[in-house]
Amino acid sequence: MLAVGTGNQVRSPAIERLLAARLGAAYRTRRAPSGLPPAVVVASAGTQAVAGTPLPADVAWFLTDHGGDPAGFEARPLTPAMVRAAHLVITTTGAVRAEVTARHPSATVRTFTLRELARLVHGLDPTSLPGTGATTADRLARLVPLAHTRRVQVPPGRAQDDLVEPLPDDDASRRRALDQVLRAVRTVAGVVRA
Repeated sequence: MLAVGTGNQVRSPAIERLLAARLGAAYRTRRAPSGLPPAVVVASAGTQAVAGTPLPADVAWFLTDHGGDPAGFEARPLTPAMVRAAHLVITTTGAVRAEVTARHPSATVRTFTLRELARLVHGLDPTSLPGTGATTADRLARLVPLAHTRRVQVPPGRAQDDLVEPLPDDDASRRRALDQVLRAVRTVAGVVRA
């Protein structure tokens, strides 16, 4: 799973770390203590990210307050290999989604904005996902085509599907964006982990 934003500084790292925490997934390429690769990995990148930029302190605090682990985060630019490897691409806005799918048309059916994905899976019949004995990876694998199919059944929200743009030096807009991420992540993770 890959979260894509613009600068990979606020929204996409929050998606990465909060989804990882709520899904019991690894983030980036961190391996389990057993040394085995994890079944689900959540990563993030930015279309205009400056590699190595650390998280702003307030974003790290927000993640910590809501169960995410900010340790070791560094921004990284989006690469074609990241998109090819992701079974699900979650973007911060429709514009970022359009940029990703224009560069990688084969990713169109598995690319959603975070709020769009939350809207599409909200109220999904739990029996439509694998049940007893299924792993989080199994449920996510089934969720992606279901969400894609529901695009025609659930009216689009367009502007409501975008996360607020956090403005530089504007704590209020940053907090609104992070709160939106948290709500949408709770919805998606709640469906996957139900």
